[in-house]
Amino acid sequence: MVLFISFVLMEDRASTERWQIRRIRLAVIPALVMVVLVWMAFLVDHTRIASFNFSLLGIYPRQLRGVPGIFLSPFVHGSFSHLISNTLPLLVLISLLFYFYSQIAPMTFASLWSLSGLFTWLTGREAFHIGASGLIFALLFFLFFSGLFRKHVPLIAVSMVVTFIYGSSLWSIFPIAEYIDISLSWEAHLSGAAVGLIVAFSLRKRGPQKPPSFSDEEEEEEDDSGLP
Repeated sequence: MVLFISFVLMEDRASTERWQIRRIRLAVIPALVMVVLVWMAFLVDHTRIASFNFSLLGIYPRQLRGVPGIFLSPFVHGSFSHLISNTLPLLVLISLLFYFYSQIAPMTFASLWSLSGLFTWLTGREAFHIGASGLIFALLFFLFFSGLFRKHVPLIAVSMVVTFIYGSSLWSIFPIAEYIDISLSWEAHLSGAAVGLIVAFSLRKRGPQKPPSFSDEEEEEEDDSGLP
């Protein structure tokens, strides 16, 4: 009997490990696909395979020619250093989104992408805004505030991790960034940050939630009974 119980526990542990590995793979795949597409676009652009200026696919605020950039600008990067600086954040943040918020990750990712581009189109300077920085800040702020809104320890831990890793870049959401680096689109960063906060608040009741505590269950029972 003891051997049987031990075997069952070992099987459960093994199945749990396989399930976790599968979850990690499923979370990393979208991040890898995104990064591969970004790199392919960069190579096509900078090797001049296509005789087209990819910068024209950026967001040009408040003009019709800038509308495609709302969706295409994350694939356009002006230099190799620009591409490298965005690659790791895309890998990490998209993987975290699809791992911890798998139930709502596709919808959340699409919302963060499109709305951060739209906000930049509405508020940006009259110039082409390129790169995935707006999307990165949207992901960053969503992960940070979503963990706080849900008050669930593992998700709060994710909030703290992304803050520790990327907190030093928060200065670039303010207009002062323009005086430090004229090529930096603080409008895209700020738009992404605002969208991340808005989407986190809007979806706070969907996806993973804090497990109810005994006190919460007792309060619900009292409310159901109608007792004061």
